[in-house]
Amino acid sequence: MIEVVAELSRGPVFLAGEALECVVTVTNPLPPTATSASSEALAWASAQIHCQFHASESRVALPPPDSNQPEVQPESQTVFLPHRGERGQCILSTPPKILFCDLRLEPGESKSYSYSEVLPIEGPPSFRGQSVKYVYKLTIGCQRVNSPITLLRVPLRVLVLTGLQDLRFPQDEAVAPSSPFLEEDEGGKKDSWLAELAGERLMAATSCRSLHLYNISDGRGKVGTFGIFKSVYRLGEDVVGTLDLGEGTVACLQFSVSLQTEERVQPEYQRRRGAGGAPSVSHVTHARHQESCLHTTRTSFSLPIPLSSTPGFYTAIVSLKWRLHFEFVTSREPGLVLLPPMEQSEPATWTGPEQVPVDTFSWDLPIKVLPTSPTLASYAAPGPSTSTITI
Repeated sequence: MIEVVAELSRGPVFLAGEALECVVTVTNPLPPTATSASSEALAWASAQIHCQFHASESRVALPPPDSNQPEVQPESQTVFLPHRGERGQCILSTPPKILFCDLRLEPGESKSYSYSEVLPIEGPPSFRGQSVKYVYKLTIGCQRVNSPITLLRVPLRVLVLTGLQDLRFPQDEAVAPSSPFLEEDEGGKKDSWLAELAGERLMAATSCRSLHLYNISDGRGKVGTFGIFKSVYRLGEDVVGTLDLGEGTVACLQFSVSLQTEERVQPEYQRRRGAGGAPSVSHVTHARHQESCLHTTRTSFSLPIPLSSTPGFYTAIVSLKWRLHFEFVTSREPGLVLLPPMEQSEPATWTGPEQVPVDTFSWDLPIKVLPTSPTLASYAAPGPSTSTITI
């Protein structure tokens, strides 16, 4: 029996273009009660990163697969296919790297191997939607002599920041200074440079604050004014807004605001509704605020953007956008007053009306949500950084 352990040194969340580092430890465990044990051998081990794409058949109409592309026999148990047994199709993969060959371990002996690979910058982000799913995994394949291949899969989460693929790592030492007292390889320099540049871009895009005001009206007049200080956010930030109802001519009884994502299938891939297809647009609510606001002059709300959610993105098949979805309940009666009179000569009992004729309407405000630091995103839903398999 051989135990294989894969450990991600920095957690399971990465930014596209960063280098993933994984330590693979192979052990021939010695049971504490064993009186005798023998050496174990592995023929080889290899590792590869791949992205699996899966589409809902009721929502997405995909073209037939290309019959001209040669296929490796998926039934073959002696060929390293990282996506064997996975749902959907592999749309992106890195070149496989061999970790070792002809490894023999004595009882109680273990050996560790380092795997490093840059995550493709042109791929989609990790996403599990109602129409499509993009799932990243690091797969390690091991094989004994004359035995089937055993696969160890490590789940990954990849964030994509648009625009980084157009940048080039500076080669001039004057442009990219480094300390002469620290030893750092070229890959480490590029990785840290990319992470620093991504952080600067995110900070520059999300730190700009300027008050934006929107007049909210229905068919009978002005309801109020909505104010928001910025329209670009990072994962983990709060969307803060204010609602001024003091100058409205139409009484607002209640309002709600939802932080939502809109997943939309591109027109050329939409399945026809008449052919039994599901809607091509789906919405997911991540946070919601509701308030009764009659006689309220000014109010505010704060909606947190979950660290575990996916920033907005666009592919040839689907797009994901963020928005604030407002719903207002207004009175049809002009000058509605539901407060008891302030001056009364005699004590009296006052009750509000049992029914109030109302109208409802909605309004959507698009916002932009960008990634955040992969280290910070790892705290949202801590995934396993270590995976184990026994051969």
